Amino acid sequence: MLNYDLVCFAHLRWDFVYQRPQHLLSRAAQERRVFYVEEPIYGANTPTLELREDKSGVMVATPHLPHGPSTEVHEALTQDLVRQLFERCHIENYVVWVYSPMFMPLVRQLKPRATVYDCMDELSNFRFAPPVLREREQELFGAADVVFTGGVSLWEAKQGQHPNVHAFPSSVDVPHFMQARKALEEPLDLAGVPHPRVGFYGVIDERMDLELLEGVAAALPEVHFVIIGPVVKVDPAHLPQSANLHYLGQKSYAELPFYLAHWDAAMMPFALNDSTRFISPTKTPEFLAAGKPTVSTRIRDVVRPYGDMGLVWIADDAQSFATAVKDALKSDYTERGEKADRFVGAMSWDLTWRRMEDQISASVARKSRAVASLPHRKSAAKLEDPRLEQPQPQFKRSGVPGSVSGD
Repeated sequence: MLNYDLVCFAHLRWDFVYQRPQHLLSRAAQERRVFYVEEPIYGANTPTLELREDKSGVMVATPHLPHGPSTEVHEALTQDLVRQLFERCHIENYVVWVYSPMFMPLVRQLKPRATVYDCMDELSNFRFAPPVLREREQELFGAADVVFTGGVSLWEAKQGQHPNVHAFPSSVDVPHFMQARKALEEPLDLAGVPHPRVGFYGVIDERMDLELLEGVAAALPEVHFVIIGPVVKVDPAHLPQSANLHYLGQKSYAELPFYLAHWDAAMMPFALNDSTRFISPTKTPEFLAAGKPTVSTRIRDVVRPYGDMGLVWIADDAQSFATAVKDALKSDYTERGEKADRFVGAMSWDLTWRRMEDQISASVARKSRAVASLPHRKSAAKLEDPRLEQPQPQFKRSGVPGSVSGD
């Protein structure tokens, strides 16, 4: 195992939903220092970098910036804060890990042993995506030594843009979700919901087909649909409302098995649009590991392999989705469940991280050989500083470990 620090730049808050970055980087933190640099929070009087240690061991760095006159000023201030992070934490031997191309103004200032682009979504297809995102992604492809994708369909879309692209679809912490098969205590906010219950957890945004959800709820008034998760980029007033739709808000990752244990089936009512074209829902293997019959719309990375293997019911519209829900609730799930157990039992975030780590090590070795062959080179341990004349921002450290929350 190579010795290096891992510095991640991510558009997702560490304490938002517990998903791919948290699964992977918490495992990386068991063996090395991991720094997770979030997008800035605006409203501070002076530029400040808050640094706190999460209970996983990951060091979460959050820039706090004043409301400023331009994006360029914000980017320059953030670069100053990141430079201070490197200096104060003595980050010299490191690999850069990037989740959003919008961090390229920071990344291009660094001299890592290798650069990783973990492309978990096609961010340019999401609502309110910055127009410059596609251009910066092309720059990131040029800077990256290895590219990972969050699913097979995304790998198919990206493989021609970089010579070293690897598909790492969503994995699952099987023991965590198998807890749902036990007689766990029923959460208080679920206890008053009648059976049968069909549940969903995740971010409620433009990826959810609200019209389909409303149609299915109307078609099955005797079935109660439980929706868990934060509402983002969608007006809560526009969520469909009926007596059999129950919105319970965001829950922690640790709480999810307690809700799953008291569902009769699970659902993934995703819209079929640009924002879902390349998604590989982490919840698919999680629902199966929990032993729940699952119904989904025709998301490509759900159809392949879960639908094709008969592990998940696939539906195309509200009427067929309602029919599939009825089938999932009344069917004998024994044979299908045993097949699902064999399939998800071979999936593991631990194994995924090990395979990623192998690719990173190979990339570091290739880059080291290439740099060593040059007649003159700068040390890869240093962070370029093009703005030495800038005033020094403040730097503070929080001693309170962050809580892990998510869906």
